[in-house]
Amino acid sequence: MARPELSNALASVRGLAQQAFSRAAGAPLVPGNSIRLLKDARENYPAWLDAIAGAKRFIHFESYIIHDDAVGDRFSEALVARARDGVPVRVIYDWMGGFGKTSRRFWRRLRAGGVEVRCYNAPTLASPLGWLSRDHRKMLAVDGAVGFVSGLCVGQPWVGDAGRNIAPWRDTGVEVRGPAVRQIDTAFAQMWAMMGAPIPDDGKAGADPIAPVGETPLRIVATLPATAGLLRLGQLVAALARERLWLTDAYYAGTLLYAEGLRAAARDGVDVRLLVPNGTDIPLLRPLSQAGYRTLLEAGVRVFEWNGTMLHAKTAVADGRWARVGSTNLNPASWLGNCELDVLVEDERFGREMEEMYVEDLANATEITLDERSRVRRREDEPDPATSGGGGSAGRAAAGLLRIGNTVGAAVIARRTLEPVETRITLAVSIALLILATVVAVFPRLIAYPFAALAVWIAGALTYRCYRLRRTAPRDTRSAAG
Repeated sequence: MARPELSNALASVRGLAQQAFSRAAGAPLVPGNSIRLLKDARENYPAWLDAIAGAKRFIHFESYIIHDDAVGDRFSEALVARARDGVPVRVIYDWMGGFGKTSRRFWRRLRAGGVEVRCYNAPTLASPLGWLSRDHRKMLAVDGAVGFVSGLCVGQPWVGDAGRNIAPWRDTGVEVRGPAVRQIDTAFAQMWAMMGAPIPDDGKAGADPIAPVGETPLRIVATLPATAGLLRLGQLVAALARERLWLTDAYYAGTLLYAEGLRAAARDGVDVRLLVPNGTDIPLLRPLSQAGYRTLLEAGVRVFEWNGTMLHAKTAVADGRWARVGSTNLNPASWLGNCELDVLVEDERFGREMEEMYVEDLANATEITLDERSRVRRREDEPDPATSGGGGSAGRAAAGLLRIGNTVGAAVIARRTLEPVETRITLAVSIALLILATVVAVFPRLIAYPFAALAVWIAGALTYRCYRLRRTAPRDTRSAAG
C-alpha cells in the first residue's frame, strides 16, 4: 500500500476509534486544554484553596463528603470568605456521604456566611428509595477558568494524622484549564438544577468561548444513574488496549461481564494490572475482596494490594496514551447508581506521567498470586498493614454484597471450583437463608406487614409525584395527555 493510502487508512481507523469513545462515554473530545496531575491531598488541597481564594466571578464546589473536622473547617472558612466578598459560592453535597460525618451546624454556618448549599437525595416521604442514588462526584470549578476533578473528598483522612501515626490516604486528581472547563461547569449546573432553581443566567458563569490554553485533548464524562457510560467505556478500552492496561480502584467489584473483558485482554497478551487497597474500614469484608481475585489471576491479570492506610484513587492508563482520573469506582454502584465525574485524557505526555505514578505506587504494594494449589495468597515476606478508618464503608459494603452474589451464583450453577474462603461465604449464606425461611414459616406476618407497608409507601410516593408533575406541566401538555 502506498504511503498516502496508509496514512488515510490510519486516519480512518483513528476517526472510528474517536467516534466509538465519544458514543460510549457520551462526551465529545475537547481539544486545546492544559492538564496537571495532582497526587494526594498535599497537592490537591493547596491548589483548590488557591483557586477559591482567587475567585472573582463564581465558585462551584461539589463533594460526596465534606467532613466536619479541621480540614472541612479550613475549606468552609475559605468559601465563606469569598461569599462575603460578593462572589457567588454554590456547594453540593450528598446526604448519604455526609451522614454521620457532617453536622447540621456545619451547613448552617456555611449558609449563614452567604454560601448557597444544596443536598442531593436526602430521604423524603415522596422518595422512599431515592437515597439509593448517590452524588459521588468530587469537583471544583472557579470563574470558568479552572476546574478540578478528583477522587478526593474533603476531610482529615486524606491529610492523615502524624500524631497517631496514621498516613494520609492515597488519592489522585487533576487540574484542567481550557475549553473543557465549560463541560465541568455544565455538569455542576445540571446537578444544581436537579435540586431546585437553576443557576441564574446573570452572565457570571460566562457564555463566551474559552480560548485554548494548551494542546491536550480530553473528555469530561458526567454520568447519571442508569446510564453506565463508564462501564461501556471501560469495556471498550479493555478491548482496544494493545500492550498495557493499568487500573487503580478503591472498591473494585467488577461484574462478570467487565471481569471477562479484563481476562480476555490478559489472555491476548496485554499487561493488565489492578491495584486495590489492602487496608479497609470493614475488616469483615476483606475476605470478600479477595474472593474476586482468583478468576482474574487465572487469566493472567496481575493484582496488587496497597500497603498503606487506604488507597482511594480511581484511575486507569492504557498503552501510555489514554488515561482516566475521577470519582468512578469499578463497581455497579458507580456505573449504574451514582452521579459520577471523570476526566478522560488522550495524550502521550500525560499517559507517561500516569504510568510513572503507577510504577511508584507498585513500589508500596504487594502482589497477589496463586500458590501451587491455585489458592489466592499475599506474598508472606510483605507486611500486612493495619485496617484504616474514616469513611468509604458504603462503597465497600456494596462491593462486598456483589461478591457474595457472584460467589453464591458460582456455587449454584457449579461453573467453577470454589476457594476455601468462598465455601465459607456460601455456607454462611445458606445458613442465613435457612434461618430466614424458618422465620417466614413460623412468623409470616413479620415479613408480610413490613413488605405491605413499603409497597403502600412506594405507591403513595409515585401517586404524589404524578400529581406534582401534572400540576407543574404546561397546560397544553396536560390537555394532550388527557
